[in-house]
Amino acid sequence: MGDSKIQNSLLLASYFVYLLLGSLIFQALETDFERELKTSVYEMKAAFLRKLGDLTPEDVEQFVENLTHAVRRGVYPLGNGTEVDHNNWDFSNSFFFVGSIVSTIGYGTLSPKTAGGQIFCVIFALFGIPLNLMFLHRVGKTLSLLCEKLGKCLQRQGMKEKKIKFLTLLFFLVTGILIFLGLPSIVFHSTEGWTYNEGIYFAFITLSTVGLGDYVVGMQPGKQYCSYYRALVAIWILFGLAWIALLFNLLTRVLEDTEKKIAEDLHKIGKVGRENGRSLKRFQCVSPSPKETLPLDTKESPQKFIFETEEKDNGEEKETSFLCESVL
Repeated sequence: MGDSKIQNSLLLASYFVYLLLGSLIFQALETDFERELKTSVYEMKAAFLRKLGDLTPEDVEQFVENLTHAVRRGVYPLGNGTEVDHNNWDFSNSFFFVGSIVSTIGYGTLSPKTAGGQIFCVIFALFGIPLNLMFLHRVGKTLSLLCEKLGKCLQRQGMKEKKIKFLTLLFFLVTGILIFLGLPSIVFHSTEGWTYNEGIYFAFITLSTVGLGDYVVGMQPGKQYCSYYRALVAIWILFGLAWIALLFNLLTRVLEDTEKKIAEDLHKIGKVGRENGRSLKRFQCVSPSPKETLPLDTKESPQKFIFETEEKDNGEEKETSFLCESVL
């Protein structure tokens, strides 16, 4: 037990140290380049405004192209240039970015632009993703142990096993929904101005690692955020991933058990159908013929009979004897 706690502590410390170092390195590699990019974008906007009375269609097309390119790079040239001081690669944003890398969410709204940042991103993801999987496995195991303790507590109270499983799953589901989906949507409603359904939508799309990128926290131009807002959201994502991974695992087991039960029921139905078919054949074999049924030989098995029936062929009667042997 003590060794397990030490291992968990070392893994947790190593994981967050890795994220912190990655955040600092990305901040150092990308900050200057982004500042230069923002300066050039605002200068382009100012030049466009100065020529506002003498613009040609080609000038407008070029401005729209440059503006679209800037927005794709995470630069929103709103206002009079004061946004240049805002840094997309400060510590909080960098920590949020490295969290999206190791979790494989990848919103696509923020990405390294320098050659050094891109190469480091590859190396960081190469080791960070396996480390993140180890971290999620340990957190999921801890959550499973908590559910087991709850089940043992209910078992001591004399509850049946099926009821214990149901209550444990219900507690795990409701608690996780409140902590990782319900409460964050309230925070996003007050901070981002989203509706509650948009907050829940973003929370689930994020924790399921779909990461569509249509809603991203801390990216609204001109809005002031808490300095560590995105870093706190990144921590919520990392622990929420462990909960939803365990939830998906439980749902997978439920579906597999349901599929297994359906297959067993279909097998039983098929078996009963085959047995009924055999019984029908036995019944047809031992039923008296319309004319006469005689034992073939009393010394032989009583299950063998001669069936004499009458058949009509072209208006003539023919007697035919059949030897029928029971399938028993």
